[in-house]
Amino acid sequence: MSDERARLFVALELPDDARTTLLRWRARHVDEHAALRPTPPASLHLTLCFLGWREVAEIDAIAAACARVGAACDAVRLSLAEPVWLPPRGPRVLAVELVDQAGGLAQIQSALSGALAEGGWYRPEQRPFRAHVTVARVSKGARVRRVVLRAPPPHPLLGSTVTLFRSRLARGGARYEPLRRIELGQG
Repeated sequence: MSDERARLFVALELPDDARTTLLRWRARHVDEHAALRPTPPASLHLTLCFLGWREVAEIDAIAAACARVGAACDAVRLSLAEPVWLPPRGPRVLAVELVDQAGGLAQIQSALSGALAEGGWYRPEQRPFRAHVTVARVSKGARVRRVVLRAPPPHPLLGSTVTLFRSRLARGGARYEPLRRIELGQG
């Protein structure tokens, strides 16, 4: 039996048009800040559950739990909202929040959290879920002044794909490998 481990997380993928809107906004308002490393376009997503290091042998069972939840949940209507520095004190990332007026995203996150915790693969966070997309990270050793940034256009988007990702750590930043994509509401 292999004891190989993989760093895993589950995320809602953004449609291409929402990703493009974020990239244009970031180019106009963020890219000139030398202390920030832009998130690669393919890595713009909304993390729902970060599982951390798990046994590779568990991936199929984790993916099956995600698929069961995804089949029972409908796609969600969201919109881009305000930029936010996280954490508020000593920020390490710049993110853009997403508005979930109908509460569907929170329900998906809660259902995934419950299913993954029940399987023993996830420990739910104590802090409340905060829907956001990381658009840039603060470079190692750098400090940023939390400047107020204008929000991106309130772009509406349909979140319809939840993906189990493997995060491969590298010198230039993590690379995310999709392991299983689940179309919401396909049950």
